[in-house]
Amino acid sequence: MESTVPTLSRKAQIDYTATVLFRARGFAATSMRELATALGIEAGSIYSHIKSKEEILHRICFRLADAFFAGFEEAVLNEELPVAERLRRAIESHVQVLTQDVAASAVFLHEWRHLSEPARTEFLQLRERYEAGFRQLISRGAATGALRAPDPAFATLTLLASLNWLPTWYRPDGKLTPEDIAHRLTDQLLLGLEVEKLGS
Repeated sequence: MESTVPTLSRKAQIDYTATVLFRARGFAATSMRELATALGIEAGSIYSHIKSKEEILHRICFRLADAFFAGFEEAVLNEELPVAERLRRAIESHVQVLTQDVAASAVFLHEWRHLSEPARTEFLQLRERYEAGFRQLISRGAATGALRAPDPAFATLTLLASLNWLPTWYRPDGKLTPEDIAHRLTDQLLLGLEVEKLGS
C-alpha cells in the first residue's frame, strides 16, 4: 500500500487508510490489526486514536451524506430555473461528489450495511430523504410536461442506480475529467438514446 500523505493528521491517516482497505477488502474482512499494520503502528496504539473501525465507517458514510445533500440543495436552490436545468445540476453535483473520493464513495455505497443501530436507521432515513428530493423534482417536471417520466419513482431509482455505478469504473487518471463525465451522463440520462423521428 502506498504511504499516506505526511501532512495528514494521524486521525486523517487512519481514515484514509481504512477507506482504502474497506473498499479493497470490505468492512467485515478488515481487522483493526490489518489497519494498524498498514499504518505502520502497533495494533494496541491505534485505539488511542479511534474506538473501533465502525467509528471510521460512520464518519465516511455521514460525511459523504452531508456532501450529497449540500450539493443537491445548492443545485435546486434557484426555483426560477427550469426543472430540467435544476435536475441537470443535481446530477452533475452527484457525480462531483462521487468522483472527489472514489474509495470513500464506494464504501459509502456498499459498506453502510455494517453500521449498527441507531446509525443504520439514521443513514437509511437520510438516503430516503435524498432520493425523495430527486423524486419530487422529477415529479414536478413530469407534471408540467418538462420531463417525460410516467413513473417518477422508477425514474429516480434508475437515475441514481446509473450514477452510483460510477465508482466501479471511474479512474482519476482516465481520459475523462469529472466535469466531462458529469456532462455526458447528464445528457445521456436526460436525453436518452433514441433519435426523435421527424413528424412524430
